[in-house]
Amino acid sequence: MTSQEHSFSKFSRNDFYEKLNSHLVEMAELDSGQRIVDLACGTGGVTKLILDHLRDARDFVVIAVDHSASALKQAMEELKGSKDAAVQFVQSQVEQLSESLKESVDTIVFCNAIHYIPDKDALVKDISKSLKPGGKFAFNTSFFEGSHPPETLHYYRKWMFKAMRILRREYGLSPSREKKVESRKHLTPEQYKDLLETHGLKIVKQEIETVDVPIDGWLDISAFEDFVTGVMPGVPLDKASASLQEAVRQTFEEMKLTYVSRSWLGVVAVRA
Repeated sequence: MTSQEHSFSKFSRNDFYEKLNSHLVEMAELDSGQRIVDLACGTGGVTKLILDHLRDARDFVVIAVDHSASALKQAMEELKGSKDAAVQFVQSQVEQLSESLKESVDTIVFCNAIHYIPDKDALVKDISKSLKPGGKFAFNTSFFEGSHPPETLHYYRKWMFKAMRILRREYGLSPSREKKVESRKHLTPEQYKDLLETHGLKIVKQEIETVDVPIDGWLDISAFEDFVTGVMPGVPLDKASASLQEAVRQTFEEMKLTYVSRSWLGVVAVRA
């Protein structure tokens, strides 16, 4: 189980990240009378953004779905007093959403997690099945083909080179090839369009937003278990994270950086 120290929650509180997800919620045009799913809700950060957006709406229900019982428990605590009567919490794998819902929904919001799903075809098929006709699927991701502006590639190479060197020098360790996580396939925006259309979903809004990520964002992502195990498989989490964070500090200082840009793809699609 991911400890609080290595969970996603610290990164998710970065100001730029909250703004990105808030913008996606605005793109989805949530309103009164809707049944809305926050898919992979985690500890409730996006659920709160949805509730804030619906402040003046009536007769809506937000269904916060996550596979982790501990994350849902924390979300319940975080959302106490925030129209909690309008929120339902459901423990489910994201790929099995349709089995967990009692009835179809108006909107599904899926923030910065679609890239983690190996079988995106099965996922989108199930999401389409879960939506009412005319229902919306809104998602964003920073892991797509084109998420790295070309001018940032030198940063990534230098960061990873330094991190591996620190790991060897300080701890006598190297990542394990045998434990390497199968590389997640990053789709292009066009491939996402084809995937959605295959399952009866038509894109009505698509944006690529480039944001300036400060050093705190890179330090926080360097502590996130899924990221760390992806770049340093087989290495103890604390040592891998410490190496990545020290490499971030050295790279920012050496390159005299105040931020590194990253692009997010945001999409809203409607079920026919």
